[in-house]
Amino acid sequence: MKRIVPFLAVLMGLQPANAQITTPQVKAGFGVDADLRSRYFNGALQSGNDDWYWYPGTPGIGNFVIDTTGAADIVARYAVDTEFRKIPFYRTMRVPAYTVLNNRLLIDAVFIRDYHGDDSTVFGAGSNKNGMHPADWVCPVSGSIPDKNDILDMFVHVRRSGPDPSYPLFLFGGVSIENTTGNRYFDFEMYQTDIYYDRASRKFYGYGADAGHTAWQFDAAGNITRPGDIIFTAEYSNSSLTFIEARIWVDQASLDITPAAFNWSGKFDGASSGTQYGYASIVPKGGAAFYTGLQCSNNTWAGPFALVRENNSVTDEYTARQFMEFSVDLTTLGLDPVTLLGGNACGMPFRRIMVKTRSSTSFTAELKDFVGPFDFFLAPRAEAAADVPVYCGISGVSEIQVTNPIATSVYTWTTPDGNIVSAPTGPSITVDAPGTYIVTQQLAGDCPAYATDTVQIVFDPLCTILESSITDFDASLQGPRVNLRWTVAQNQESRYFDLQRSIDGKNFTTINRIEANAAASLASYAATDGVASLNSAHVYYRLKVKNRMGYIKYSKTVMVQLPVYQVQSVAVTPNPAKENLQISIVAGAEADVQVTIFDFTGKAVKTMQIRASKGRSALTVNGLKTWPKGVYVVRVVLGGKVFTDKVIVGEP
Repeated sequence: MKRIVPFLAVLMGLQPANAQITTPQVKAGFGVDADLRSRYFNGALQSGNDDWYWYPGTPGIGNFVIDTTGAADIVARYAVDTEFRKIPFYRTMRVPAYTVLNNRLLIDAVFIRDYHGDDSTVFGAGSNKNGMHPADWVCPVSGSIPDKNDILDMFVHVRRSGPDPSYPLFLFGGVSIENTTGNRYFDFEMYQTDIYYDRASRKFYGYGADAGHTAWQFDAAGNITRPGDIIFTAEYSNSSLTFIEARIWVDQASLDITPAAFNWSGKFDGASSGTQYGYASIVPKGGAAFYTGLQCSNNTWAGPFALVRENNSVTDEYTARQFMEFSVDLTTLGLDPVTLLGGNACGMPFRRIMVKTRSSTSFTAELKDFVGPFDFFLAPRAEAAADVPVYCGISGVSEIQVTNPIATSVYTWTTPDGNIVSAPTGPSITVDAPGTYIVTQQLAGDCPAYATDTVQIVFDPLCTILESSITDFDASLQGPRVNLRWTVAQNQESRYFDLQRSIDGKNFTTINRIEANAAASLASYAATDGVASLNSAHVYYRLKVKNRMGYIKYSKTVMVQLPVYQVQSVAVTPNPAKENLQISIVAGAEADVQVTIFDFTGKAVKTMQIRASKGRSALTVNGLKTWPKGVYVVRVVLGGKVFTDKVIVGEP
């Protein structure tokens, strides 16, 4: 459960009297109305709005940003597994970083569910305060905190209002908390270093060198020469967002410099009075409003993952004021990296984020709950590999590819001494000479280099290829399993064997990888494959062999006939379904069948029981036209086995 909204802090150091907007807004195409639903705004349908989630059955245009994979399964398990409700998890953005959707550049997003019940990420009683060195914070093995300080869930999303870095940059955040009465106090702290919390020792590590933080630095003209840590503090009352402040970590001597991007507002707090380093409050230059914020009304939908309360009860709705949402115009505030930090279109002046609650409005009040520190906007760095890393005795053709490609990244290949025969851009290239090949990754076309990786292909004139030879490859059916055996000569040349399966003899899928036993020149191997759930009369197998030089060859294909009584499967058609759907069942023997259909919240909307005969039978579900549109989970219990499938009802 690690990561969320850092940028926010720095941006929000303003004076609430003249910059606060607490009415529903649409910013950069995203609804800031304390509601999670895209295509909704302020409680009413409004096509075109993006938001955190898509509410099933909602028509119109509008995207959701959080990946909801597995939501129905999580909520269904909540219903039967109380301990599972206590476990944190997170979901990232549903599309790759720097994807353009609805004419907006989406940079990153995350949803985080905190620990519930006996929380292991809380501050211990005593003097744990903002401005202290993180090494001095004290955390218990486990504990509980007042419900007004208990974080339940958190959201953050960063996007631009248009399709490229020339448009204003916005940050959106949300938080749900247990208690909905009285004032509630939050800190969003953002770090330059890879700070982390070690649960085993209950200590923080990886903090900055300036009294546990990283200090902002300026030149004599007030221009930023190095960004540092940021903290954003917010206060919500019974009725609205009432206070927001931004602070940055500085050497107290820097207060004598007038910053070019913002102004000091007169507050400075470190670990104690007279300390060299601390958090200084800032306000934007000019009087333009740059943030919005408000709280939800009663019975607001809590999203596809539902809401787990402090007492581990599960609900589908927020109570009034339980969910708080805000937005920040980072460009107006002066914190857009395109203009502030050297024109880097992919720059972000933070690396980790930690979210905390405090006991009172004072910046130095006692800290209570925390989430993190966690990464935000940490895209996978390119890693490349060649399928033939060594030319053995003779040069040939090799394909080099990025093994973890991102669809929105730009990959450019160069070589100082090899030869690229394909186009030098894209996630893979083809080469025909030994040499050094370098891939450079950009997160978007306008961004500087984000990562590089190097692959070397060597030529060995003295080696000869000894190919491993597969003999005696056969397969036999034994009950619900297929036993496969094969023998390999020149086995020491083998690296691994991919066991591949097909039900049509043409399209094969790898189902198991067996590492070679390099110690023996002649070796025998065996594997098994469960086939009880295959809905086919035949199954085919082959071996994909990769040798230690990187070359690949395939074995012969063997076929196994599956009697109908061995086949036990379930299929749901059509998908998507509009008016009805059919559940086809193949049973090995007469058996009781229980069918349950769950909606996106995990609620059972249809339950049926039948006695299936041996062989094939079918069950029809009618009346889908009246069901809310969305994704449903069909769960079938047949002969002690559980089959699940997802079906879309209507058009999503």
